[in-house]
Amino acid sequence: MLTNLLPTLIFYLFAAVTLLSGIMVISSKNPVHSVLFLILAFFTAAGLFVLLGAEFIAMILVIVYVGAVAVLFLFVVMMLDINFAELREGFLRYLPVGAAVALAVFMELLAVFFMSLNKPSALAPVRQAIPDSAHISNTQAIGNVLYTYYLYPFQLSGIILLIAMIGAIILTLRARPNVRKQNIVQQLARTKKDGVEIVKVETGRGI
Repeated sequence: MLTNLLPTLIFYLFAAVTLLSGIMVISSKNPVHSVLFLILAFFTAAGLFVLLGAEFIAMILVIVYVGAVAVLFLFVVMMLDINFAELREGFLRYLPVGAAVALAVFMELLAVFFMSLNKPSALAPVRQAIPDSAHISNTQAIGNVLYTYYLYPFQLSGIILLIAMIGAIILTLRARPNVRKQNIVQQLARTKKDGVEIVKVETGRGI
């Protein structure tokens, strides 16, 4: 009895900690605390994946997100000189837009849920039988599903991440005065007249 009850208790414990950590990520006033709660959420989510039998996803979650992304966020936040008053003003300014986006996402989730109730065939790829672990590994099973049924969403997510990366670079790119830097456009537009100057020197005189 206790053996069957223990995984359920661990699941609810990890789920509760993950949910609370996610709430603290967006509600903490200190960005460093938000990153630390994000790391905790990643760890507990990895524990949930282990309970579901997806050890590969749990390992990737810990190695990639906790070991690289979240730690990078932490160092960047700690090195930045953040004006908390200005940060709160920006939060209040964009709060209606964020609430509208959150409402739209919530309505989409409700639409998907009710569509699954009315048309069970729409979720047929999701409800496929779990492959036997004796014949196929967890990594191979994820690859088969990811690159067959979810190939286009997978490619679309990669494009979205690329656009987000380029946007972050553009937003943080600042033109500081009195700093020498390379200008590719000016170099390509340079002509012979701009680079060569012919000076006629009279005999017996310098330039």
